[in-house]
Amino acid sequence: MPQHHLYHYHQDFRLESGTVLPGFELAYTTYGQLNPQRDNVVWVCHALTGNSDFTDWWCGLIGEGKLYDPADWFIICANTLGGCYGSTGPLSLNPETGKPYFHDFPFITNRDIVAAFELLRQELGLEHVHTILGGSLGGQHALEWAILRPSVFQRMIHVASNARHSAWGIAFNESQRMAIRLDPTWATNTETAGLEGMKIARSIAMLSYRHYASYDKTQQEPGNSITDNYRASSYQVYQGEKLAKRFNAYTYWILSKAMDSHNVARERGSAEQALSQIKARSLFIGVDTDVLFPVEEQKFLHEHVAGSSFALIRSDFGHDGFLVETDQITSSINKFYEDETVEALLYEDKER
Repeated sequence: MPQHHLYHYHQDFRLESGTVLPGFELAYTTYGQLNPQRDNVVWVCHALTGNSDFTDWWCGLIGEGKLYDPADWFIICANTLGGCYGSTGPLSLNPETGKPYFHDFPFITNRDIVAAFELLRQELGLEHVHTILGGSLGGQHALEWAILRPSVFQRMIHVASNARHSAWGIAFNESQRMAIRLDPTWATNTETAGLEGMKIARSIAMLSYRHYASYDKTQQEPGNSITDNYRASSYQVYQGEKLAKRFNAYTYWILSKAMDSHNVARERGSAEQALSQIKARSLFIGVDTDVLFPVEEQKFLHEHVAGSSFALIRSDFGHDGFLVETDQITSSINKFYEDETVEALLYEDKER
């Protein structure tokens, strides 16, 4: 079974903005055992509302009998800084005041999140990571980390993500934050501040996560007589209510802002220059119906990361195809690994 842990960092942690966080905690999950060579590490980065227990949301890829079987791999995932699943976030106690941060939790960027992950990696003594794997926001984290520490990551599986968050994606996120901002409770310092606004935000987000085809397949009315109380209407309400039972508006706000900050070119000259630093053998996977992270973004990465591969997943589920289409993703990753083995054998033959 997955094991749950808590990492404590007791020193001041300087953020990209210059603000100092007085230490932090990261909740993380491990599954499987390190082998004697310590070369079977798979590090997973989760999406915006995900948690560190990858068996909750990527069980089609990770688990007994799956692609990443704990009998063979040591799999690890940390809940992001700013999160609400055990890591330090807006509902955590500020050690300087003894009260929850709430609105005083500082703005963080994806680079701050990755810097916290890096401290955990060093604490665990994991000198090399066989594969770093992430989708959506998690893909942004994986990419940023592979640039930050190119010698650590040997392979990268990057799913439905990008090199820079687009104006389109930022507009979607800002529309969601507008809904939170218009909730009168957002001005309060309480655990439930902005919760009704977040429900609307989630409803907006679903329109970017899914696709016309998925709504037509799952939410279209079966007959011709309905004039109100549509399936699609109740589905939007349901999605907001469901998220509100497990998430808070502060973290939603903080992590959507972190996603907006994603730009590998910042202070690195250009995206092309930044991507040229990656040493990991990389696979970029796109979803053909993804309107939030369109396939052009993964193709751009493939074109500018030397020796990388590209795979296209076909799905009616839009961006959420990265969570739904695990059979296709498994096949793409297996081929990626198999191609590497074939290349190694060909190289050996050439050297003989």
